[in-house]
Parts: sequence; C-alpha cells; structure tokens
Amino acid sequence: MDNPSALDLRHDWSVAEVEALFALPFNDLIFRAQSVHRQRFDANEVQMSTLLSIKTGGCAEDCAYCPQAAQYQTGVEADKLMQVQAVVAAAKAAKEGGASRYCMGAAWRELKDRDVDAICDIVKGVKDLGLETCMTLGMLTEPQAGRLAEAGLDYYNHNIDTSPEYYGEIITTRTMQDRFETLQHVRDAGMKVCCGGIVGLGEGRRDRAGMLVTLANMAEHPESVPINMLVQVKGTPLHGTAQLDPLEFVRTIAVARIMMPASMVRLSAGRETMSDEVQALSFLAGANSIFCGPKLLTTANPTQPKDEALFDKLGLKPMAHTHHA
Repeated sequence: MDNPSALDLRHDWSVAEVEALFALPFNDLIFRAQSVHRQRFDANEVQMSTLLSIKTGGCAEDCAYCPQAAQYQTGVEADKLMQVQAVVAAAKAAKEGGASRYCMGAAWRELKDRDVDAICDIVKGVKDLGLETCMTLGMLTEPQAGRLAEAGLDYYNHNIDTSPEYYGEIITTRTMQDRFETLQHVRDAGMKVCCGGIVGLGEGRRDRAGMLVTLANMAEHPESVPINMLVQVKGTPLHGTAQLDPLEFVRTIAVARIMMPASMVRLSAGRETMSDEVQALSFLAGANSIFCGPKLLTTANPTQPKDEALFDKLGLKPMAHTHHA
C-alpha cells in the first residue's frame, strides 16, 4: 500500500448497507470495529477533551434537545461572552487535569462580525498553552472562517445532529444545507472538521444509519466525530422521550468506527448516565476520545477521579497528541 491513509476510506455508503452493519450479531460488529480501530490507533489510548461554554444561553435556534434555546424554560440564564483571561485560565486548569484538546462553545445562531476579534484572541490564548483548539459558534461566513483559521483554530465543530430525513423534527430554524455551507467554509479555510450527531432523539435505526451515511459520504470524513447520547433536560421538547437502549448506542459507535476508520470517534454527551460497562464497550467499539471535566456546556459530566478510576480499571491512558493516520 503506497498510501495507507487512503486505505479503506469510503465515501459511497448506502443506508441499506449501513443498516445491515447495525443488524450484525453484536459480537461480530464489535470485533469488526475493534479490528478496524487497531489498524490506525493504539487501542488503549483515549484523547481527553474539555468543553467550556464561553457564551451560555439565549440562543435564537429551536433545537429540540437544547437547554440553551431562549424559547425554552430550562433555568439556563443568558450570559455574555466570557473574557479572554477567564477562558485561558479555565483552559490551563483543563490542561493540568490531563486534557490535550480544548473545545469552546457559544450559544449563538451564527458568529457576529463584532465578536470575531474577541474570539480570535481567545483562540490564540488557548493555543499558546499548547492545547489543540476547537470551537462551535453556530454558522460561519467564509471571511469569518478565514479569520478563525488565521488565529490558529485547529477544529470547528458543527454537528448535523441527525439524519436528513429526521432533521426537521428536531430543528426548524435552520436547514441541514445551512450546516453543510458552514462546514464547507471551515474546510476551505483549512481547518479540521468536528462533526457528528445525537442519538436518543426519538429517531429510528434507519435515521442513525442515515446520519452516519451523511458524515461518511462527505468529500472528506470529519476528523472528529462526536456521538452524543441525548441528555434530557426539563423544559425542552425532547424531555420524556423514550431512552435509547445503551447497546444500540454502542452499535452506533461501532458502525461509525467502521465507516470512518481514521477519525477520532468521541464519546460525548450522556456519559454521566452511562455505566462503566457501557463506556468500556464503547471504547471496545472504537471510541477514542471523551469529554472530561465536570460540565458539558450546561449539563453534568463525570468528575476527574471517576474517569481516572475507569481508565485505571480498563488499562487506558490519555492520548498525548491527536495523530491522524
């Protein structure tokens, strides 16, 4: 193989083919995912990411899962954008806690030009600590993406959330096409893409397959693929939705790993309610990145001692740097 990085990277998946992967006997699916995983990654290394909400609440979008939407009464207060020094201090603490990647989220429908300078200063400050940086600020214009890239932003996160077919059930304030445009601006600016979705929104298995097909059939696979388990928050339309079976969540991780072999697959929201066993199966299925730290934007996350104990039990170690095969 002259070019191992192109090894097995496919962009022509069909939903039926992916549904067939989901339907494999569990042991076969996990074995296949773990085999793919080992071709490119150390099976016992997991990247530690920390997520900070740099601007909380008051968002104009109506994403049905989100406690930060202004129109839902969830007890989340709308705040202003955090000061640069405060963000850098929080990033420093995260680095001392073992994080090698720092993700920052702002509850905005789109980045406003008036905030670009402050955001770029934040990126530079966090980069200077030697952390990999990721931001999610809603929709971006082409010039804004260029500015973020110049400031040194490594990744931009913009999830597709669910399948194209189910998307309208979850969000009405912007289309999936809007999301693709932002992702294109990110790619054109030379940044890496962090793009995944959420399961447990009341979607069916076909939608989970459709979401992964949408991700894997992009011209380039997202380098980082967060798979979130819905955290239900009182006051949001999805509060009270039937819980997704944890083994179906593990299957989703495994299928994502098989379809996008070189990407970081991140076990994102929902870890707080997952048993050690479900997390262990997720790592076995090819998840190799987690969010660590006490909070994910506005919802709870396992504490550092809890994660250290889990890593110790499983013989896992934090990844020092992201390496893309």
